Order: sequence, then C-alpha cells, then structure tokens
Amino acid sequence: MLFSIVIPTYNRLPILSKCLAALEAQKGLEEGDHFEVVLVDDGSTDGTVDWLQENQQQLTHLRLVCQEHGGPALGRNLGVKEAKGEVIIFIDSDLVVLPSFLAEHSRSLRKSWKDRGNRLCFTYGAVINTHNFEFPCSEPHKLSDLSWAYFATGNVAIDRSVLVQSGLFDPAFQLYGWEDLELGERLRRMGVLLVRCPAAVGYHWHPALSLEQLPDLVRKEQERARMGLVFYRKHPTRRVRFIIQYTALHRLLWDLLTLGGILNVNTLKPLLAWLIKIGKPGLAMELLRLPLNRIGVEAMFKQARQANW
Repeated sequence: MLFSIVIPTYNRLPILSKCLAALEAQKGLEEGDHFEVVLVDDGSTDGTVDWLQENQQQLTHLRLVCQEHGGPALGRNLGVKEAKGEVIIFIDSDLVVLPSFLAEHSRSLRKSWKDRGNRLCFTYGAVINTHNFEFPCSEPHKLSDLSWAYFATGNVAIDRSVLVQSGLFDPAFQLYGWEDLELGERLRRMGVLLVRCPAAVGYHWHPALSLEQLPDLVRKEQERARMGLVFYRKHPTRRVRFIIQYTALHRLLWDLLTLGGILNVNTLKPLLAWLIKIGKPGLAMELLRLPLNRIGVEAMFKQARQANW
C-alpha cells in the first residue's frame, strides 16, 4: 500500500529540513508498503524551493508541488490532488516524527478497518510541543500536549476515498485557524471514527515565547476570530459555538480571568519578560493565553454585531 504524507509549508526552512529528514528515516513498514512525501510550498520567500532542489538526492521520497501563497487549506487540497497514495497522512512542516511514526499509523488504521469492516475512521497521533530545536524529540509528554480536537492536521491519517467524500478543506478559510476542525465536523457527521494512535509521535517545534512575538500572536487571535465565525456560519450549532468559544459563558470566563481586561498584553509585559528571563517561557505563554483568549472572544462578538447577527 502507498501512503502519501501531505505537508504544506511557508517560510519554515530550518525546521522543515528536520521534518523531512525524520520522514526519510521511517522504518518498520509492512512488506509491500511504500510512502511518498508531497510537500506543497505555499510561495515561500526564504529559499525553501532552492534548498529542496539542491538536496533532492537525500530526499528520496519527496515530491515538491508549488503554489502561490494561498494558505494551508488550499495547500493541503492541492497536496491531496497530487498525491498517489491510498492513505493520506497530514502533518505540519514544523513536526519532527519518530522513525516508527508511519508504521504505527499503518498498524492502527488496518486494525480499525478490520474491526469495523469499513474504512470510516482516521488515526490521530500524538503531538508533543517543544522549544528544543537541536533535539526536538527529547521533549517529554506533558499534560498541556493533550488535545480535544476531533480532527487536526498536525498528525492524522485517513483513507483517501473517505477524505475526498468529505469534500476536503474549505478554501473560505484563508486566514489562520479552524480549517481542519471544520473538516473534522463534516467527517464526524459522516460517521467517521476518531482512533487515537499515541504511538505515532510527532514533536511540534515552535520558538520559545519572546516579547517580539506579541503583535503576531494578537494578529493570529484576531484572524482565528474571523475564521471562527466562518466555521459557525457553516455549522450553526451549539457544539461549534463551544468549540470556537462564541458563547456568553466564554465571554464571562475570560473577562473574569483577566479582571475585566486589566490583565492584558501590555500590562502583563513586565511579568512575561521576567518569566522569559528566568527560563520559564512556557509558563509565560500559559499566562498570555488569558488575554489572548479574551481578545479572540471579544473580536468574534464585535464582528457578529457588525454583521447584524
């Protein structure tokens, strides 16, 4: 069986090189199994395409596809279109996987297919967040790594025909956030079962928090708010309202936890700077999530009012 690992990327060359090297090191596949890596470059400007062409002899499983900058939803759809495999595996370009990653997805998928008598399922691997660029796979699993998302493209494997039947990713999600969870909502309604596969481990690298990142984090939260409303317009249910936090309860919660907005990105800067200085960027990020969540929720309610919802 052929597996197609689809990866959209945009200006992530340093960690992308580690991602691709880890995929080339896959082992333990069943006899007759093969895989390809379909990398969709989303108009990178950091030399990604040149580097890939220069190192193509070491990347024996790689097929490069290029598009103008259009976002991950379009990139993943293009990757699926170009993929030749019977099974599609989605990961992000900042994920570094273990050598057993593909074999574990394959084992769990086949077992579920056999047990269910059909292919209406997908496997969801473990994603461990790390700031360790040199040795990302040395990070221990943490409580904060647990995810309650039904379908997230950081580490999932699914039968291609089931994925195509769902309609793939909606290109209306042009900004940051929610395109994978919206697809997951459609898969759930089709009766496609989530199968946990914790042995298929990927280490999600992102730089440790710095004060320079704050404007970009605020921008992403505002974009998530806009895309959250796109999600809700497609699926106007209570379940989706809770997923995107578009409820009076969430509004009250984040208002209380930020003392009515007194604890905001600006007022927290001194404390964040101190935590970063003493080597606690993870704790600083957890603290920062309080005002970021409030920003996102308030942005959704504001945009809904402007649209006369």
